[in-house]
This record gives sequence, structure tokens and C-alpha cells, in this order.
Amino acid sequence: MAETPEIIIIRKNSSHGKHHGGAWKVAYADFVTGMMALFIVLWLMNASQQVQTAVGGYFKDPHGTTKKLGIEDVSTVALPSSKKEDMQKLKEQILKSIQRIDPLNKLKNQIEITITSEGLRIELMESAKGTFFELGSAAPTTALKDLLQVLAPELGKLPNNISIEGHTDSKPYSGSTAYDNWDLSCDRANAARRMMQDHGLRPHQISQVRGFADQRLRLPQHPDDPSNRRVSLIVQYQVKSDAEVPLPGGLKLSNTVPSSR
Repeated sequence: MAETPEIIIIRKNSSHGKHHGGAWKVAYADFVTGMMALFIVLWLMNASQQVQTAVGGYFKDPHGTTKKLGIEDVSTVALPSSKKEDMQKLKEQILKSIQRIDPLNKLKNQIEITITSEGLRIELMESAKGTFFELGSAAPTTALKDLLQVLAPELGKLPNNISIEGHTDSKPYSGSTAYDNWDLSCDRANAARRMMQDHGLRPHQISQVRGFADQRLRLPQHPDDPSNRRVSLIVQYQVKSDAEVPLPGGLKLSNTVPSSR
């Protein structure tokens, strides 16, 4: 009987190497993270001093347990007590100055001074018996001139910026149809600015002059109330990292505001 021939089967290994896993993903993630860090550093190098201070403050104290600053909206963070105390002192000084020209407190109900997230807000409101502007006009009355001549030198001593707002009630302007409450509120704010700059307020101290017409009524439930017609002066908190600037009467109003509107 013939022998069965031996059959040899040769299998070629077609593998291209062992599976390398996901190591490349880790390397790629490190590369992307490094590029992001580079771009952040380049951005910070060209950012303002205020932004650099805020970012640095966040990394030094991310939980906000100290007075270092993080990146937040200036108007939403509570102000430190020192700032409120300084504004309270300024409020008292202004009230004393007003008392000199109004010993009988005739303007008591037309002046309202409050401490807000923006700073010290001084509201000069009209009443049924007393006005600060001629009816339907941006021409100031003697009462407003006397008042601003007292306020301007006091505010001019401060390093803080001042913003000025004009407001009207909801009664339609009765003059030309080409001129309305928007124009009137802007013109009255500008008139107040010019008078204050003529009596002690520094030109570069004004940061904003705004007219709101009847869009920010003081008494929304009474849109025609005379107190809605007003001029608002806001002594703004200073947002800077410099040291405090001593002022007359012990005021220090140039503290850094917490990355505080």
C-alpha cells in the first residue's frame, strides 16, 4: 500500500503590529491644553491692568475668602464695608453743604442721596411746588443753579468719575414733534454738566451723560408724578488697583472695587 504524502501548510502572519491603544489621545489632549494655556498667556499680556489683577486675584483666592478679586460683573458683587463707609462720609458732607444754602430744608423732599452698587447716587427731583428747569425746557432755574454751585466743588475734590442722567415723566412733550422727551432728558443732563464744570467739576471727571426720557421712572405706578422729572448725579466707585488716595475729611474713595455693577 502506498504511503500518504505529508501535507505541510504554511500560514503567513499578516499582522501589522500590536495594537497601540489610546496613548495618542493623551498626547493630543496635552498638546491642545498647552496651546490653550499659551493663548491665555498671550491674551493676558495684552489685557488691561484691571483684567490682569482680577485674573491674578482669582488664582490666588478662587473661593473669594479674601479681598483679592476674581472675574465677576462689577455691579453684582457686594461692596466691602470700607467703600460703603467712605460713601456714607461723602453723603454726610454733601448734606451739610446743602444745609448751608437751604437752612429751612425747603429742598428736603427734592434731594435724595443713596448708596448703590454704582456708587453714591444724588437725585435732584422736581415737585409740584418746586422745579429745577423751566417748563418743557433745559433752562435751569435759580434753585438748580444754587444747588449745583454747592455740589460741583465738593465732587470736584474727588478722584472718582461722575456720570449724569436726565429723566422726564411720561407726559408727552408738547412742543415741536421733532423734539421729544428723549431730547429733553439729554439736554437737561448736559445743562447740569456744563454748570458743574463751570463751578469746580473737572472736565475729564465726567464719564457719561445720559438721557433716559421716561424709561426709568422713579415712581412707575405714577408715571406723571413730578418726582419722575429729575437729574441724577452718580459718584462712581473707582475700579483700579492703585493705593488709596487720601482726601479732605479722611475720605479714601479710590480703593479697588471688587470685581464688583
